[in-house]
Amino acid sequence: MTDSPSADLLMIAMSRPATLGPGRLICVDGPAGSGKTTLATALADMTQAPVVHMDDLYAGWEGLAEGIAQLETILLPLVEGAPGSYRRYDWHARELAETVLVPPSPLLVIEGVGSGAAAYDGFRTALAWVDAPEDERRRRGIDRDGDTFAPHWEAWAAAETEHFARDQTAARADIIVAT
Repeated sequence: MTDSPSADLLMIAMSRPATLGPGRLICVDGPAGSGKTTLATALADMTQAPVVHMDDLYAGWEGLAEGIAQLETILLPLVEGAPGSYRRYDWHARELAETVLVPPSPLLVIEGVGSGAAAYDGFRTALAWVDAPEDERRRRGIDRDGDTFAPHWEAWAAAETEHFARDQTAARADIIVAT
């Protein structure tokens, strides 16, 4: 392994057969504020891979399950070589917005809570678990999203904790990144 989690994750993915039709899928999962987007951005910068952000898939603060379910509309078509798609959630309007197409590519990165859901293990080439101490994650989340996230932090944290316990996401990860 190297000193670069993104390089390590890419090396793992490229050492394995394609799982998403002719392409590979890297998922970057972990609790809110842990640094998932930073790792996904580093991967995209290295590879020019498109990144899908789970924040665009959740149906609001209580929409974790709906966001995870939308992964199917992205992944199933890509396996067949066709574009996948999802309905983007507009956080300001509090409703689903336009349909976003996800074209086939040699590498796709999906980042966010639930991206590593066990239901989609057969589609995924590599999975990273990103974590940080709870107080640091909360500070990052509030710094990033301001007061809009603060009143929802506890409920969101409970939902993601329940999801991670059920799916055993960290235990299934190919690489663990502590930020």
